[in-house]
Amino acid sequence: MAWPRLREELALYPGPDLPDGQPSWTIHDPVRNLFFRLDWLTFEILSLWALADPEAIAHEISASTTLHPDSEDVEAVTRFLSENQLLVPEGEEMSAMLAERYRKKRGSTWEWLLHHYLFFRIPLVRPDRWLSRHVHHVDVFYQPLFLKLTLAALLLGLLEVYRDWTHFSATLVDTLSWQGMVAYGVTLTAVKVIHELGHAFTAKRYGCRVPAMGVAFLVLWPVAYTDTNEVWKLSDPKQRLAVAGSGVASELVIASWATLAWGLLPEGTPRSLAFMLATTVWIATLAINTSPFMRFDGYFLLSDWLDMPNLHARSFALARWHLRETLFALGEPAPEIFSAKRTRALVVFAWATWIYRLILFLGIAALVYHFFIKAVGILCFMVEIGWFVLFPLWTEIKEWRRRWPEISTSRRARHTARWAAIVVILFVLPWPSRLTSSGLLRPAEVYPVYAPLGAQVTELPWSNGARVAQGDIMIQLASPDLQRRWQRANAKMEASRWQAAAAGIDVEQRQNLLLLQAERAGADAELASVQTDLETHAPKAPFTGRLVDIDPDMKPGTWVARNEKLAVLVDDTHWVVETYLDEDSVRRIEKGDAGRFFSDGLEGPYLPLTVRSVDGDATRVLPDGLLASPAGGSVTTREKNGQHIPERATYRVVLTADARPDALANGSWRGTVVIRGDWEAPGLRFLRSALTLIWREAGF
Repeated sequence: MAWPRLREELALYPGPDLPDGQPSWTIHDPVRNLFFRLDWLTFEILSLWALADPEAIAHEISASTTLHPDSEDVEAVTRFLSENQLLVPEGEEMSAMLAERYRKKRGSTWEWLLHHYLFFRIPLVRPDRWLSRHVHHVDVFYQPLFLKLTLAALLLGLLEVYRDWTHFSATLVDTLSWQGMVAYGVTLTAVKVIHELGHAFTAKRYGCRVPAMGVAFLVLWPVAYTDTNEVWKLSDPKQRLAVAGSGVASELVIASWATLAWGLLPEGTPRSLAFMLATTVWIATLAINTSPFMRFDGYFLLSDWLDMPNLHARSFALARWHLRETLFALGEPAPEIFSAKRTRALVVFAWATWIYRLILFLGIAALVYHFFIKAVGILCFMVEIGWFVLFPLWTEIKEWRRRWPEISTSRRARHTARWAAIVVILFVLPWPSRLTSSGLLRPAEVYPVYAPLGAQVTELPWSNGARVAQGDIMIQLASPDLQRRWQRANAKMEASRWQAAAAGIDVEQRQNLLLLQAERAGADAELASVQTDLETHAPKAPFTGRLVDIDPDMKPGTWVARNEKLAVLVDDTHWVVETYLDEDSVRRIEKGDAGRFFSDGLEGPYLPLTVRSVDGDATRVLPDGLLASPAGGSVTTREKNGQHIPERATYRVVLTADARPDALANGSWRGTVVIRGDWEAPGLRFLRSALTLIWREAGF
């Protein structure tokens, strides 16, 4: 086989020293604008590439250096060069391999659409010449004096914000509107342009070419980008750090001066603009750009600080290896050798990145689903979940399948399988369920006593807290107007009775007998009506209970207004608890289930309960705001027209107290209700919730 030739247009640059102290070099592929880091051994092999023989190259390196490679090391470098297309393609085999690689890279039409939906770039300008002409104009921003002035502006601005924080926070709330969001969008766009110029000018100051600037779309979300790949030519890590951090630094400079401007400017458009710049930059920079979990500035800063190119890929490979060793103990060598401390840090970083991306991509998928029409939204949601969540899992599972012969004979794998089986069993076996919610303890029967009309108290036969038997008069009221009505009705009734009796004797009156009888019936009805009103002024106890909440200032002779509350009769021998459960919880309880009540306000033993009834229809309006979430209850509600509307289908459950709540017998109490529900498997509950969600959202 002919010895392959290196591509002539490749450029070689000295790189920084590696963590183990050996020198490094960087290969630049100008056609693709890609860079590859080489260690000492690879550099020595390339230096002797003209020998065209692996054995000769290895022998010469062993003779001239302290390295001791063999022919396999040379062949490994050859494979690396071939896989990364750094060799001159020669022969039919190489051409066929390149064609196959191009075909796989291009993929089918569906794969092309998928990749370009998830991520694609649109270069807008080629700024290298313009940057070269104007790079000297920005020298002032790189001087130590400007840095000191910016720090001073930041401190003064923060001091002004602290002194006028009420106004600052109120302004922030006022901008949370559609007009404010549009203004924030325009401001953020301008700041991001300056952010990218910060990267570009800093790279140009160090002699790097900036071939393109434009917009990248991450799941159709626009993100500005600057091609600064040539910073890999820089051997000084501090210079690469400066390029990576210059975008964030540009935004922080804007934020510092804008914060100071907000504190010094009078009310008006300039101050509003300064406020937009200050708040937009601080939030966007701290929340997005400094995150190392996506390929934003924070990632490149961390990568350059650790001097670890391709930090994500390398940490992911290390974390996958660590996962396999933890689960199966296969004894495979690590992808890279680091110190124990750095290995742990990289594994933790990889898992943190995976968790962050899982949450982020689930959120993006949900947003895409809700903002597109339902059919397109469902398709996009499935694409994102499949690509970002399921595809990485499937890739790792395929690695496990490839290693199945080793896994099947591993003792650690059997131990892991036992634990996995235990987890699955716990997931599918029914568990006893304890349903917890807020509840209101109150007497089973409550009878409030109101004044029917404006009246005067004539008698108070009971003191506050006295026990009243069924049928006893609870309070005696008198109304002069009602007394006059009774006297008139009684006189009218007596007169009509006398006239009707006289008609039997007097011949002249006999012809009016029917009329007189009708008048007497009317008088009797009027008197009965007045008598009924009189009875409302002497209300009787409808059940045996305790009379409470009597106004201590009320005494015989006191006048009370119409519908004024006078007292409350409560049945203190029977108590109930009202609570509200969602539809998932309410199906796990039935009449007769046991429960307990723990008061929020008092310490002591629980109160045993029994489920008495479960409403079949959902509660549309929560009658008692004490159980709503704004008041500390467990029912999530929203307020509308002064009413508490449950956010989810909620059902009323009434439980009876199996014992007398002596310590709580003086009123109603809110507390925690714990009900012993039916046994149910967690997996079944999850499956039911998932199917319910799919069924609800699949409806067109």
